[in-house]
Amino acid sequence: MPATTAQAHDSSDTLSTRLRNALVGTAFAFVLVIPRLLHLRRNPGSWAAFRVLLGIAGAALVVLPLSVWNSYLLAVVGLALFITAILLPPAHPDTSAEDKAAELGALVVVNGGRYQPGNGPAATVRLYVGQEHLWALDKNLQPLVVIPIAQLTAARAEKTGPLWLLHLQWEDQRAEFYYRGVFAEHLARVAESTVRSVIRPAVPVLAQRRAAGA
Repeated sequence: MPATTAQAHDSSDTLSTRLRNALVGTAFAFVLVIPRLLHLRRNPGSWAAFRVLLGIAGAALVVLPLSVWNSYLLAVVGLALFITAILLPPAHPDTSAEDKAAELGALVVVNGGRYQPGNGPAATVRLYVGQEHLWALDKNLQPLVVIPIAQLTAARAEKTGPLWLLHLQWEDQRAEFYYRGVFAEHLARVAESTVRSVIRPAVPVLAQRRAAGA
């Protein structure tokens, strides 16, 4: 009897160790696959198929362990997977900010606060700063204003009442982006320094005359 009990205990420990190792391996693999899942979410068909498969796998882990191995641990994991499949957000087919930056050739992307184009409604924007242009894109990655870098003459952040404003000026035009909240000053200062770093200094008048005389 003692030998039988010891063997049963060893077998139980071995099964627990295997289950624990399997769960650790699964968690590690899930961490590695997160970037691919984010990419997969941009394809509605693939994302829907993934959610269905995840739900089937979760249901299988709930039913099979209870009927075959009597393991409540795997059943809990399966239930978690099934609920996750239900609660996962829908597909997001829009181009990501990183892809848009690569498409535009932007070197830096910073928070642009909110911007109101003309008489249109104010929208939250991000500033995509490239070598030739600066784009203010809304949440749908649509351009609200495009500024040629060569024509940029000023970028200034200042506090106005409860808001922080970022003033951009080029030729005879200007745009204002406003920030509110605890981090308003920080965001406005970051945007200011980023834009200033790409403003090209004006060529002195004397140098222009010399170049024309040559």
